[in-house]
Amino acid sequence: MSDRAIARLALLVEDYDAAIAWFCRCLGFVLLEDTPLTGEKRWVRLAPPGGRGAELLLARAAGDAQRGQVGGQGGGRVFLYLETDDFAGDHARMTAAGVRFLEEPRVETYGTVAVFEDLCGNRWDLVEPA
Repeated sequence: MSDRAIARLALLVEDYDAAIAWFCRCLGFVLLEDTPLTGEKRWVRLAPPGGRGAELLLARAAGDAQRGQVGGQGGGRVFLYLETDDFAGDHARMTAAGVRFLEEPRVETYGTVAVFEDLCGNRWDLVEPA
């Protein structure tokens, strides 16, 4: 079998520029690419610094069906996981930047974790593996 990886995940957003600003300011992500495709569509790639893991591909919602899914791609569950090797430091930086955590940090068998929401309302785990 060939060598494969999940390279990126599409995340529906209402506005490209607001999402870029939030992910870069609040999560410290790096803007990798912002290429215009059509008058309304852009190819926008973001990732945490360091280049480990999959990228986010921001997709501006088009049409009522997609707009209805912004902030709800996980159906109310956590569906994105931001892994760190410095939970306390990242939690403090993210909180200071205005990230809304839905719970206090807790220790589980798999690591230290806390759920937060992105600017659209999608739920994420900030997790430092055990």
